[in-house]
Amino acid sequence: MTNAITHHPSDETLADYTAGALDEARRLVVSMHVSRCPACADEVARLEAVGGAFLEASPGVPLRPGSLEATLRRIDQSGSSPEEGSGDNPLSRYVLGPWRWVGPGVRQRSVSVPDVDGIKVFMLRAEPGTRLPHHRHRGYEWTCVLEGAFEHQFGRYGAGDFDEADETMEHKPTVCEGEPCICIVALQGGIELQSLLGRLLQPLIRL
Repeated sequence: MTNAITHHPSDETLADYTAGALDEARRLVVSMHVSRCPACADEVARLEAVGGAFLEASPGVPLRPGSLEATLRRIDQSGSSPEEGSGDNPLSRYVLGPWRWVGPGVRQRSVSVPDVDGIKVFMLRAEPGTRLPHHRHRGYEWTCVLEGAFEHQFGRYGAGDFDEADETMEHKPTVCEGEPCICIVALQGGIELQSLLGRLLQPLIRL
């Protein structure tokens, strides 16, 4: 990676990630950033140490009857251990679909994170110079750039950068020149195209 990472998850997001409070979709996207960002990996380790010290100082609470058996049963049903996919490539435990056309210069592939409450995870590939439609969100959109870069009014986002958008924001990303931009995205509620042409094309945009 040649570019320094300049955009990171918020402190609240990293705290929720460390505490296991995020849904699987958002946790995966944050994991992709943390696996590439030494600063955030160090912060997660620090938060884990603080949490561990707090637990050690807290009085023990007995487990409910059957808790251990229920946990082991869920692990067996998932077909993977909690540590699987937690190394350099958090995507390793997921199945990736084929690349499919979304719009001019843009392709999308699915990631096998269960769709819960209208949240979906996918990878997006856009060719250099592609101008994505001006849009806003019906929920949140968390993005980690894996390759290439894009920019909008809030800055430039290169490999490893994290973009945390919600329903209060609207933007018009443009893919930077040089190489395709590949991102992983957790999207809740879809997007709303803002221009007149965009609204006419909305039924054709599969996001």
